[in-house]
Parts: sequence; structure tokens; C-alpha cells
Amino acid sequence: MAVVIQLALLVVGFVLLVKGADWFVEGAGKVAEKFGIPQLVIGLTIVAMGTSLPETAVSVSAALKGSADITIGNVLGSNILNVLIILGLTAVIRPVAVQKSTVQYEIPFVALVSAFLLAIGYTDQSVGRVDGVILWVLFIAYLLYLLKMTKSGENMPEELPEQEMPVWKMLLLIVAGAGAIVLGSDLAVDAATELARIFGMSERLIGLTIVALGTSLPELVTSVTASVKGKADIAVGNIVGSNLFNLLFVIGTSALITPVVYAPDFLADSIVCIASVVILWLCVCKNHRLGRAGGALMLVCYGAYFVYLMG
Repeated sequence: MAVVIQLALLVVGFVLLVKGADWFVEGAGKVAEKFGIPQLVIGLTIVAMGTSLPETAVSVSAALKGSADITIGNVLGSNILNVLIILGLTAVIRPVAVQKSTVQYEIPFVALVSAFLLAIGYTDQSVGRVDGVILWVLFIAYLLYLLKMTKSGENMPEELPEQEMPVWKMLLLIVAGAGAIVLGSDLAVDAATELARIFGMSERLIGLTIVALGTSLPELVTSVTASVKGKADIAVGNIVGSNLFNLLFVIGTSALITPVVYAPDFLADSIVCIASVVILWLCVCKNHRLGRAGGALMLVCYGAYFVYLMG
């Protein structure tokens, strides 16, 4: 009975996270429009980062509660899922075009930041406040890069028609979304930790699988839906941006709040995280296109990784 209750709480937590992120992004986007912020900037910042709000909420909440394995496991697991499962499924449904700058700059940057996390974490067995500051500096540099891309008009999604919305509704969506995210993250972390205790599973394994999948739902739904509708051309860029946000902002913020322990077991997961990005780059570097064969390869790679985790 306890297992059923915790599973139910976990599902409720994930639903609140996904809906909360959706409400928050919509409300914040409309407020930005109201104040004349270009739709392109909104798309590259608020909307792109909004899909990573569940990871942020869960990781920060886990760090505050001392469940460091869930913090690191959630980010590594989400980033591996984003590339191997989400992009894999998206490409199998419909081949995905990849922007030139994504191949030349953004994908290599994700690999470098992932390697940096491995280096600082494995060396000191923790990601401390100084590391958090470095990650935040890199995050600000990434935001400046996005701003430059916006001004130059590269990698831009299509302009969306502006829709009028009352100010009170915008604010209500932001408040309700933020509240749902906080409550959902609290429920998800508590339920995942309790399930780990009941089944004798490590917090690392729970973070890398169940929690990672739950917090990656916004990216999964967005990318697969876009692919089905034939609008997946910016899927790779969005996933790469989400992964950078997870590494730089989510872990950086968690480390600034409280040093996050990096268990030696995460070495293998960090290597898989880096390898998944390298595989993505190899699949798209020549033709700037992620085809069905590449997508299938990614799904097979995740299957092998999952077998390793369960072993």
C-alpha cells in the first residue's frame, strides 16, 4: 500500500511540474510580449528554459533536502534522456535538420561543459560554491551568445502571432505555475526518495531513471509533437539548449545554495552523458541532419545504458 501511495504522489508531482512549467512559460511569455520584448528573444530564453524548470525545481529541492544523488542524477539522467531518447524518437518519426551553428558551437559546448562537470565533480567528490560561480559565469556567457544570435537573426524560430491576454491572467498563470512547480518538485523528490528506500534502490538510480524521465516530459512532449507535425527543424537546438541550461543553471544554482556531493558512481554516467553528445555530433556533423538511422542508433545506445543501470 505504501508503494502505491508513493507512486501516486510521484505521478501527481510530475503532473504538477509539467503543467506548472507550461503555465509559467505562457504567463511569462505574455508579460514579455506586453513589455515589447521580441518574440525571438522570448523563444530562445523563457520558452527554451521553461522546459527545464522541472529539472531546476527538483534538483534545487533535492539539494536543500540533502539528497545530492538525486540532484546530480536528475541532471545527468535528463541530459542523457534528452539526447538519446527524445532526439532518437524525434528523428525516427521524421529526420531532423540541424542548424550550422548548432553543429559548430552549441553541441561541442555541451560536450565541454559535461566534461568540466565530470572533472570538478570527480576530482573533489563534490560541486562546491566556487564551481557554482564558474557554472553561472558560463551560463551568463551562454545567454550573451543567445542575444548575439538573436540580433544576427541566426537559428531563429518563426515569429508567432501575438495573442491578447488580460494582465491579471498573465500574472495568475505565472503565480499558479510557480506554485505548481514548487509543490510538484517537493512531492516528486519526497516520493522518489521514499521509493528508493522501500525498494532498496539508490537515490542515484532513482534520479537517473524515474526522476529524470519525469522532469524530461516537457522536452519529450514538445519534440515528439513537433516531429509528428513536421516542425522538428529546431528540435536539436532546443534539446542542446535545454541540456546547457541543466548543466549550467540547474547544477550551478544548486551548488551555490549548498555544495552538492558528486558520488564516484556518477563517473560512468558522466561519461555516457558526454558520449551521447559526441554520438549526436558525429551523426549530424557531415550533413547537418539527424536521420532515422542516427535516431535508431541513439535509442539502441540508451537501451544498452539502461541495461547497465539495471545490472
